[in-house]
Amino acid sequence: MHNGSSGINGCSRYRRPKRPDDSGIRSPEKMSESRQPRRGFTIFELLVTFGIISTLASLILPAVGSAREAARQLQCQNRLRQIGLALHAYHDSNRCLPPGWQWEASGQSVYGWAVPLLPNLERRAIYGQIDRNQVIESPVNASARSTLVTAFLCPSDIIEPTFTLFEEDELTGITTPLVDLPTANYVGVFGTIEPDDDFPAPPGDGTFRESISVRFRDFQRGLSKTIVVGERTMATVPSTWLGVDYAGEDAACRLVGAAITSPNCDVCDECEFTSRHAGGANFLWADGHVRLISESIDTKTYRQMARRAMEF
Repeated sequence: MHNGSSGINGCSRYRRPKRPDDSGIRSPEKMSESRQPRRGFTIFELLVTFGIISTLASLILPAVGSAREAARQLQCQNRLRQIGLALHAYHDSNRCLPPGWQWEASGQSVYGWAVPLLPNLERRAIYGQIDRNQVIESPVNASARSTLVTAFLCPSDIIEPTFTLFEEDELTGITTPLVDLPTANYVGVFGTIEPDDDFPAPPGDGTFRESISVRFRDFQRGLSKTIVVGERTMATVPSTWLGVDYAGEDAACRLVGAAITSPNCDVCDECEFTSRHAGGANFLWADGHVRLISESIDTKTYRQMARRAMEF
């Protein structure tokens, strides 16, 4: 007996009838199409792509470099401000600023103006490792001689952590290594004359003088109009925060600088102030503010900024 179905139950699979193309044999037309190579980039298209990438890179990379230098310059200014705060703290405690450099007992070496500031720059541990009653080459000062203090470094400059101070024989020109010293970029303002012109040093007309302390009341033009610390690149002359053996070449210039012509002057003495910042160098003023002085500044104005006294 049939149940009304026509031989196909509900669980049977439906098989689609094969079409002629389903035989598994590819037609000559399709085989011909599959053998055609895929189209790639032409040389012209590649050149255009590379040109666009190069143009974008030339626009983006300088902007990135400028942003990084702006950040480094801001960090440089902040470090100078910290030195300004340390100078004011020292002045509050001692009623004067530290001398540009002070001699130890034997008269062979000197210690710079930055050493007494170390406790106020949160570097008390380093300060405790320095014996200013001994020559700078003394083994007790070995740790300090190899210590790089970032508070005295400009982030934009290219430096080595230490440098070797040489003694030069004026007759033979032969140099003899004396001592390795830690590098610094920030040097005190000696005034408008070179501090290494004579021995003893000529009387500086600026803030940091040999063995003489200056007070804020000595700045006749006012604290906001007198520069006290500036920067110098290692390429100009390696400088230090610690001190020097005074027999070394350009010894005093390793600690202080002179404002004679303008910042970043190409043909000037090594005691001048220089930086890697575009257009000038950063300076700390006696009232604690920091500003970049343009390398195109009038020389007379520049010199007046470095003097304690008024010039008429």
